[in-house]
Formats: sequence, C-alpha cells, structure tokens
Amino acid sequence: MTTQRGTMEVLAEKAMLLRESLQKSQSNTESMVAILGSFDYRLSALDTAMRPTQVRTRSIRMAHDNINKTLKVAEVILAQFDLCRQAEAKILRGPHEDLESYLEAVDQLKKIGYFFSSYKSLMSREGVLNHINGLLAKAILKLEEEFKLLMSSYSKPVEPDRLFDCLPNSLRPTPAEHSGDIGKINAGASNAENQSKSLENGIYKPPTLIPPRIVPLLHDLAQQMAQAGRHQQCLKIYGDFRASALEQSLRKLGVERLNKDDVQKMQWEVLEAKIGNWIHFMRIAEQCFADVTANSVTTLLSFGEAIAKSKRSPEKLFVLLDMYEIMRELYGEMQTIFEGKACFDMRDSALYLIKRLAQTAQETFGDFEEAVEKDASKTTVLDGTVHPLTSYVLNYVKFLFDYQTTLNLLFKEFDTGNESDSQLAVLTTRIMQALQTNLDGKSKQYKDQALTSLFLMNNIHYMVRSVRRFEAKDILGEDWVQRHRRIVQQHANQYKRVAWAKILQTLTFQGAPSGGGSGVGGNDSGGTSGVSRATVKDRFKSFNVQFEELHQRQSQWTVPDQELRESLRLAVGEVLVPAYRSFLKRFGPMIESGKNPVKYIRYTPEDLDRMLGEFFEGKVWNEPKR
Repeated sequence: MTTQRGTMEVLAEKAMLLRESLQKSQSNTESMVAILGSFDYRLSALDTAMRPTQVRTRSIRMAHDNINKTLKVAEVILAQFDLCRQAEAKILRGPHEDLESYLEAVDQLKKIGYFFSSYKSLMSREGVLNHINGLLAKAILKLEEEFKLLMSSYSKPVEPDRLFDCLPNSLRPTPAEHSGDIGKINAGASNAENQSKSLENGIYKPPTLIPPRIVPLLHDLAQQMAQAGRHQQCLKIYGDFRASALEQSLRKLGVERLNKDDVQKMQWEVLEAKIGNWIHFMRIAEQCFADVTANSVTTLLSFGEAIAKSKRSPEKLFVLLDMYEIMRELYGEMQTIFEGKACFDMRDSALYLIKRLAQTAQETFGDFEEAVEKDASKTTVLDGTVHPLTSYVLNYVKFLFDYQTTLNLLFKEFDTGNESDSQLAVLTTRIMQALQTNLDGKSKQYKDQALTSLFLMNNIHYMVRSVRRFEAKDILGEDWVQRHRRIVQQHANQYKRVAWAKILQTLTFQGAPSGGGSGVGGNDSGGTSGVSRATVKDRFKSFNVQFEELHQRQSQWTVPDQELRESLRLAVGEVLVPAYRSFLKRFGPMIESGKNPVKYIRYTPEDLDRMLGEFFEGKVWNEPKR
C-alpha cells in the first residue's frame, strides 16, 4: 500500500509539472502570435509606404531603357546623316577628279535613300528624301556629261597604219602603196578569188580602240544611267561618238560619201581605184560585222535550240509556237542583216532553229494526243459531271486555234501535199477521238449504268458546245458537230431507258401501260377488273420506294449545262408523269376507299413534276431534301 501511495504521489507531481509546462507553452504561443501579428502589420505598412517608391523605380528603369533605345536609333540616323554629308561633298565636287569615288558616292546616296524610306515615323523623312533625290538627279546629269567626255576622248579616228597592221599579211598594202595613193591598195591582190580566200583564212588582230582601264568605267557609267531611266540617252551618246569615229576612220582610208555628181566629175583612173577600194573594204567590213555579232547571235539562238531539245511536255507547246512565230517573223530581216558569205553560219543556224522548233512542236502534238488517250488519272467525278480532263483538252484545243496562222506556217515546214487547214482538222479530230476513247474507259468505273450514260452525255455535250463556241467548228465542219450531237442524244436516251424502265413497269399490267388503250387482260379499257387491291397496293409501294431512291441518288448527280439539264428533266417528265397520272386515275379509288390511303398514295402528279425539278443539281449527300 505504501509503495502504491508513493507511486501515485510521483505521478501527481509529474502531472502538475506537465500542466504548468502546457500553460507556459500556451502563454508563449499567444505572445508569439501577438508579436508576429505586430510584424505583419508593420510589414504591411512598410510595403504600403514602399509601393510608390517601387513604382517610381520601375518607371525610371523603363524610361532609362527607352532613352537607351532612342539614343541607339538616333546614333544610327545621325550616322546616316554623316554619310549623306560625305557623299554630298563628293557629288558637288563632280566626277572628273575621281570617277570611281564619285560612283561610290552615288551608290551610297541610294542606300541612304532606301534607309530613310523605311523610317516612316521620322518627321523629317520627306525632306531628307527630297534632298537625296535632288542630289541623285544632279549626280546622274554629271555622270552623263562624264560619259560624253570619256566617249569623246576615246572615240578618235584610227590611222590607216594601225588598221593595216591588223590585217593578215596577204591583205596589207605594199610599201609603195603604203606611201602612195591609198586608193591603190587593192592592186597587190591578184584577183577577187584570192582576196576572198585571204579573208576566210586570215587572222585578224582588232585594234584597241578604248584602253582596257577605261572600259569598266564606261560600263559603270552606262549602268548608272540605265538605272536612272536614261538608257536611251546613253545609247544615243555612244552611237553618235562611235559612228563619228568610224566615219572619220573610213575617210582616212579614202572611203567617202559621194553622190552621182561627184562620180561624174572623177577621172576614170581615180574612179576605178575607188571602186576596187570599195570592193575590198566591203569584204573586210562584212567579215568584221560577222566577227562582232557572231557570239551574240549564237548565244540567242542557242537558248532557243536548248528549249527545242529539252524534254517535251504539252504545256511547252504554246511557248514553242511563240518562239517559232517570232523566228519566222524575223528570219527575213536576219537574211537581210546577215547577208553575204561571212554570215552564212548565222543564217543557217537561224533556219535550223526554225525547223527544230517546228519539229519539236509537231512531236509535242503527237505526245499530247497519246497522253490524252492514255490518261490514267484516278480522278473520278462521282456526280457524272464534266471530267477535268475534258475541260483541259478543250481549253488546250481552243488555245491551239488562237495560233491557227502560226500552225498553218508550221505545217508547211513538213509539206505532205495536204492543205494546212486540213492538217489542222485532222490533228484536232485525232485529239477529240483520243479524248472520247479515254472517256469511254473512264465511264466504265461507274457501277450504275444510268450514271455511265449521264457522264458520257455531259462530256460529249461539253465537247460539242466548246467546238461551236470557237473556230474549231469551221475546221472540223458542221458534219462533226451534228454527228456528235446525235451521240449526245443517244446517251441521253440510254440514260432514260436504264434509269426509268424499271419504275415505269410498276405502272403497267401484263405489259400494257396504265395509260394505254387496253385494260388488264386486254379487254378492260378503263376498269380495274381482275386486279386485286393487294396487287395495286404493292405497285404503289414499289413505285414510292423506287422513286424516292431515284430522287435521292439522282438529285446528287450533275448536269452542268442548264439547257441540257432542263431538256433531260422534261424528257423524263413527259413519260413518267402521264403514266403515273393514268395509273392513279385507274387504281387510286381502290386505295382511297380503304384504310390509310396516304400510306400508298404518297405523291400527286404535281409532286412528281416538282421533285423532278430537283434532279441533276449536285445536291450534297448530307444536305436535307429541298
């Protein structure tokens, strides 16, 4: 007992100590909460006090960033102004002292102009651009004057000695002739044949007319003038100075402009020498002209030849015809310009290109015909409308007829004894036949034979209508048009038979139509004897189901030509509506006298006529019925 009492006292003391400890802890917690609450209040107050300062600091930072950005932009703009002032100083000094530096200044001004054109927000932009454009206008005029000055300085006549040094030895005058009458330089040549051989076999060394260091400067000046829209002035300046230099050079050789009176006054010996001189110079001039132009003409013709030899495709036909047309048009002038033996190769190359273009164009015709016939495109027109191939081919043929004159010339390149018009007719007929062959193959993709006939009707009708709209009718002839119109009608009739024969059978008994003169069994002109009400109900139900299926399916089909569409609807309606009206008149009373007649007689003849008006409109599958 004593031991138990001692234990209880110990526990009581510990419990008391624990209670006191808890009370102190609670007191400490409450004190801490109060302190923290005080801190929270003070922090909140401090935050409130600091917020304006933070806002101002943020604003100052943003302003500082904006100032930095503005300064950077200003630095760029000011740098452009500095460059502009430097370029302006060079422009005002003129190009004569340092042409290369002057050209650099012009290019720099253009770049500065592009720079300020992009700064639409700059207030002084318009004024700056006007100033730059004014400087550029002055610069171009000064460049034009410099171009004239350079052309004048380096367009001096060439002395005869320099020209003679450029000729082959066999064509140079003898020392006696050299020091004597220039008009006699031809005397050393034995005859015209020897001279001609010397021209062909000789090696020429053209004189240097303009120093090599000047040529790039002239090029840059000409380029600046052309970019400024003054290319005509550039051509005139160049042509005037070079023509003058050539004329003076020829005059020094004894070639001068004479009229008939001048010739009459000359002594025969002098005139004979001048004639020999003229023949000699004409041969040399022709050879020089051929040498100068050969590379340029060859480059032009080689491009055409590369096109003619490249891989053929239908799309290239019309550019080939354009190229052929321009070559035929210019060939007469080329024969005149490049006349003479020295230019034979150029004339021959031009004629070869004409024939090569014609050959490639003719081969492209054959390729196109074959491509049309064998077109295996997977495009299927679900609604039976005009196929993309049909419209493509007819547009192609239409463009061909825009080139009818060119084609007639082309066909003459390959003379087959036929008139060119008939050759065009044969070509067009073959293309049309190739298209029909391909369409026949495409029509077999349809499981519904009625849609097959509709597809062929649409496409051949499109061919006929297109041919009648442009000149193909005059080439193919009225017989072709009428023959294909009959084909259109045949396909339309085939469509009606295939699509409507079954539903029309529901409106007949024993092979006699409901509107016919004989009744059921052949002895009832208007009655219903021998036909049970159940049979009539079945006929009405069958008609309803078939017509609704036809309406749903064929309202999604398309006949794009309005006239043909209305004609086809009318043709169907002229058969279907009277037959239904007669059937309804004969057998309708049997159904109307029974129960629920609307279950069987769903449509009036007027309903059928209205619903036929929705056929061939290309209605979308999920679109509600109209």
